[in-house]
Amino acid sequence: MESLIYQQFPVVHLASNTFVKVPTVLQYDDIPLIQVVRAAEAGFTTEIPVYHSDGTYLAKVVGSQIYATPDGKKAGVTLRHPGGATVCELNGQTLFELIREDAAALKTRAELYTPNGSFIKCADTSLAGYVMGPRKDQLKIGGITMMDCTFEGMKIGVWVKSDGSVAVGVA
Repeated sequence: MESLIYQQFPVVHLASNTFVKVPTVLQYDDIPLIQVVRAAEAGFTTEIPVYHSDGTYLAKVVGSQIYATPDGKKAGVTLRHPGGATVCELNGQTLFELIREDAAALKTRAELYTPNGSFIKCADTSLAGYVMGPRKDQLKIGGITMMDCTFEGMKIGVWVKSDGSVAVGVA
């Protein structure tokens, strides 16, 4: 007798905003930067490419693992594993951190570059201290500040384009 396993689509939290059934949480032009993908062993997981400021594709984050690409290895990307974390570094500079909080939860800190060198910072703002009022994570894009928003069933949560435009909640 075969058993059925029901896997719900994961909920992704980014700077106090919640993305439910959103396969691409963050995209730059046509490149997904934070994406939810199906993984045979885990049901669903996140996938995040890590680029250098010159556009070199250095590493790929899949769930709780970081893998250096061939170009990343050639550039000298190193992975460290201090207690409960994986840190991806290049020339002593941290490019990406994965912190395991419990069996199913990951917290990431990244300063993501796109293949054309644009810079996108994704971090838990509560780690840096207080913002106006109570401690709160915010997603700041241009002049827009988003917090405590829920996006459900969208194709793309936040779409940043090289022409400077931003689309939020793309169907």
